[in-house]
Order: sequence, then C-alpha cells, then structure tokens
Amino acid sequence: MLLAIDIGNTTIGFAVIHKSGQIVSTAIIDTDAKISKIKAVVAKILKGQVIDRAVICSVVPKTSKILEDILKKNMPVDIIGRDIRVPIKNLYKNPKQVGQDRLVGAFGAMKIYGCPLIVVDLGTAITFDVISSKGDYLGGSIVPGIRLSAESLFLKTALLPHIEIKAPKNIIGKTTQESILSGLFYGYGSLCRGVIDLISQQIKAKPKVVMTGGHTNLMKKFVSPKIRIIDEDLVFKGIYFLSCL
Repeated sequence: MLLAIDIGNTTIGFAVIHKSGQIVSTAIIDTDAKISKIKAVVAKILKGQVIDRAVICSVVPKTSKILEDILKKNMPVDIIGRDIRVPIKNLYKNPKQVGQDRLVGAFGAMKIYGCPLIVVDLGTAITFDVISSKGDYLGGSIVPGIRLSAESLFLKTALLPHIEIKAPKNIIGKTTQESILSGLFYGYGSLCRGVIDLISQQIKAKPKVVMTGGHTNLMKKFVSPKIRIIDEDLVFKGIYFLSCL
C-alpha cells in the first residue's frame, strides 16, 4: 500500500491507499504540530499496516524534511517536484512558481474527470487552476482563504471579534459575528461563481468544475450550482496516480 501525504500551510493530510486506488484511511494534523505529535500520528498510521512506499506533496519544505526523516527508516520516500515530476505541460511564465499541490490536484482531476476543467481548492488560500481542452495547465487565480480573511479582520481591527468558522444562517447578520460569517461565506461564494464565469469566458469553453480542499463541505452550498463535482480527496488521488507512473 501507499502512504500519500499532502503538506499544506495549515494542515498535513495522510491517506493510506490500496494498490487498486481505494483510500483505506485518512488522518489530519496541524502543519505546525510538534515533531513528537507528528511521530505519534505516523506511528498510529503504520501500526498494523503493510505500507511499501510514501509519496509527499508539499508546500512547506521544512515539514517535508521532518516527515521524510521519520518515514525513510521504514520505507522509500519520494517527494513530488524533487523525485517525481507531474507530467503536465505547465504554461506559467515561471513554472517553478506553481505549488506542487496545485499541479497534483490538476493532474488528478484531469485523470478522473477529463478536460477542460477548473479546480477550485478551498484551503489556506483559495486557488482556481485551469486546464485546457488539450490538457495544458494554463494558470489560475489565488485569493486569501476564509480562515485567513477572518484572522485578518481580528488582527487588523480594534473591535471585530475572533470568530468560529461556521456557515451562516442568513445573508443579513444580526450580530457582528453573524455579519462576518455572512460576508465570508456569501461573499466567497459569489467570488467563486464570478471567477468561474470569467475563466469560462476567457477559455471559450464550458469546463468541468471540481471543488476540493478543507472548507469544501462548508462552502459547497454557497458556490452551487457552479460546482458540480466535489472531491475532497483530489490531491491524494493525484498522488496515487503519480505513484503508478
């Protein structure tokens, strides 16, 4: 079996994947967790499992090194971008500027759903990645994610409170907290719909739209009906496909 690891700016996701491609189990911890916590989670994952290989997709090199050092005592470890290249034509002006997670998600979506497509990843940042009908990575858009925006309001204003991220009940908030949640969820929902429309116009196509990332379940009803495919495990699936090359 394969251990797929997705290291983001906020969280680390682990998935044990059978050779058939079926995801057997998953786990998640904070990226800034102490090394002892990371070791404990890895030990729990490995207990009773026969895992042949680990593949890491990361946007945090320091954490990649920590996990590689922990895992290489037990299995071969490959890091995407260093040991494995994502086989997709990258049309960024400077291809090295594209995060490996964006390429892996795009590759996974392309393998599963076909082209053209837009991948919307609702993580620390919200990214829109565009794949042409030819399978080329065209680029995309990046905006601060929901949690970043909420934290910014709290840190940069004197009177606005720190809030729990949860879906609002109404568009018109009756308290400061409700108003912030309304602005975040309805605002980002409208943003997503608008960006998807503008991208579709520019590429002159009706792309499939795939939504993934940590806030998918919370946000999906605010973006609908533009989002027709929900796939929270997209990066894990992309890692699996890359491991098979």
